[in-house]
Amino acid sequence: MRKLTTMTALALLMASSASAIADGAPSLKDKPVAAPTPDWDIAFGGYVASDYMFRGISQSAHWPSGSAYTELRYNIQPTIQLYSGISIESIDYPNRAASETDFYFGVRPTFDKLALDFGGWYYWYPGGRTFNGQSIGLTGFGSPNPNCTNGFYGFNDSCNVYESDLSFWEVYGKATYAFTDTFTLGGNVFYDPSWLNTGADGTYASVTAKYVLPGAWFPSKDIGAFLSGEFGHYWFGRTNAFYGNTVFPGQANGIQLPEYNTWNVGVSFTYKVFTLDLRYVDTDLSKSNCDVLTSDHTATPSLSNVSSINPSGLGSNWCGATFVAKLSFDLTANTNLK
Repeated sequence: MRKLTTMTALALLMASSASAIADGAPSLKDKPVAAPTPDWDIAFGGYVASDYMFRGISQSAHWPSGSAYTELRYNIQPTIQLYSGISIESIDYPNRAASETDFYFGVRPTFDKLALDFGGWYYWYPGGRTFNGQSIGLTGFGSPNPNCTNGFYGFNDSCNVYESDLSFWEVYGKATYAFTDTFTLGGNVFYDPSWLNTGADGTYASVTAKYVLPGAWFPSKDIGAFLSGEFGHYWFGRTNAFYGNTVFPGQANGIQLPEYNTWNVGVSFTYKVFTLDLRYVDTDLSKSNCDVLTSDHTATPSLSNVSSINPSGLGSNWCGATFVAKLSFDLTANTNLK
């Protein structure tokens, strides 16, 4: 599940010194007055991508995805901004949810080179239905089995399942520090009490880096590029009984979801309001553990995938190395629609 938040540029006003007025320099009244920062603004945009990757896991079954968002912003003062927004992403989940619709809000304080962001996010997945699908047994390897029986070598409760309602909320804190005009480091922490409504809490933390390539490399000031990357780790708790199994002892009331590392690196090219991002994304999840986290409806069976939290032996490729191309546009009313 991908998050669509943006940082607004904050104008800093510089006073002219008395010595500049002397020696025939123009007086303050002869200089143009900088426009005040508008109190209200609206941002909106969207993207089309070859895959919707969220924290290292495909949300679109490795199919193309699209998104749109709008965000209302209010500047309490030039260094503190309140915001609230909504975004919609196309997905391909096992429970056939119609989309991912996100509602979010927060505050963005800025202290010189340090920019902070605190807020909350609600992930809504409308139109889902309970999925009791991929099973291995008398119905054949990898075939649908609505009754979720006749599991691997006679085991029961050994198919992929997914709740009809996956909606959940999380809170977050973000920070970025601009060491120079071209180099920025950041850190993020997200916490959700019931990840994808599984009953298992989740904590995701990551570090980010961004380097803006020299403008002299490009033929026009409207063209730019930057390199960026992220390394993150996801910790999980234990699910509710819906995701448990009776095949292995101690798993009937829920399973411990596997934690994992994820990373991405890429280059982005900008032209006016458009950005083309080319990115490599990967995790250290095995196919078996990937299946546990996704209940992938396209998963395939292997005896090597069998574990106490995955008695089905199904494996998913939604968490492996992936190349993603994404074309996006972002506008604000005060900047682009005047």
